[in-house]
Amino acid sequence: MDNKISIIKKWLGTGSINIFGLPMSGKDTQGIRLAEALGAKFLSSGLIIRAKEAEVGTDYSSSGTLIPTNVFYEWVLPYFEREDLKPYPLILSSIGRWSGEENEVMSVARKSGHEIKTAILLNISQADAESRFEAAKILGDRGERKDDTNLDIFRVRIEEFKEKTVPVLNYYKSHDLLTIVNGNKSRDGVYEEIIEKLYALASKSLSETQI
Repeated sequence: MDNKISIIKKWLGTGSINIFGLPMSGKDTQGIRLAEALGAKFLSSGLIIRAKEAEVGTDYSSSGTLIPTNVFYEWVLPYFEREDLKPYPLILSSIGRWSGEENEVMSVARKSGHEIKTAILLNISQADAESRFEAAKILGDRGERKDDTNLDIFRVRIEEFKEKTVPVLNYYKSHDLLTIVNGNKSRDGVYEEIIEKLYALASKSLSETQI
């Protein structure tokens, strides 16, 4: 595992990996773990947005819908250019969820030295997402998020993903940048598959540059 992570680090440099998936797919859980392994910084659009909402006294996210694109550009994209993040690779949790945002995200990431090397889809079904939602309510491990306490709002988030984010994933796929991971495994199993698939990408890319 250590050797594979070393190869991934070499390939990634100060680039970034963008993780997508339905609500409850484990984006933040896997993203944080991956960032720790790679010596990267973790950026979650959801965390950034909720912190900014609390700061300025607005509330976009509690309805389950995505924030307007202009607000996303103003609040989230400047993180790519932060001086304290420049030396590090970035692990992103759903940065640019709305179709039409992906070109700007790719451009800003590249110009800031954090080129997006791949987008990972943690693939689970809607039924699995809803099952995890119910389990999380029982466990009470999702904090006080308003959009994680109401099933109707949760389903709005799922529909937003289908309507607005699936086209983003198709964009990454069309540019040969989409990596699909089975999100229905155990947390360790998902993480191991992520490492295996990133290692395969890294090995292929590094071998091609040496030809």
